[in-house]
Amino acid sequence: MKQQQSASAKLGVDKARELVAAASKIIVAKGKKITVFHMKKDAPDEETLMKHLLGTTGNLRAPTLVRGKTLLVGFNQDEYEGVFG
Repeated sequence: MKQQQSASAKLGVDKARELVAAASKIIVAKGKKITVFHMKKDAPDEETLMKHLLGTTGNLRAPTLVRGKTLLVGFNQDEYEGVFG
């Protein structure tokens, strides 16, 4: 099922927790830096995750996409191609 959220909607820590709970892999792109969390093997503490997932305003960083059990936060062309083919 495809879901879209308006760009003007503010999604904070509660939504981030919901997405993290459903993910087995989280890929975070900040500029050229990529951080990958394998939630079953090396899940970080919540504070570390939120520092990666939330922007300075406390809202979930954009774009945020879910594909199966993979959560992508931020944009990196190579990572998108790897996940979406």
